[in-house]
Amino acid sequence: MRVNILLACTECKRRNYSSQKNKKNTTGRLEIKKFCPWCNKHTEHRETK
Repeated sequence: MRVNILLACTECKRRNYSSQKNKKNTTGRLEIKKFCPWCNKHTEHRETK
């Protein structure tokens, strides 16, 4: 079962990206290193509720 998720920057806390994940395979929160346009650098982005 795939669900839509929002990814937020860990530094500025802005929600920058939306993605999908498989809830059965990835039960924890997803963490991806992506570019944040507000911080103007690559930062860790974490799944929000």
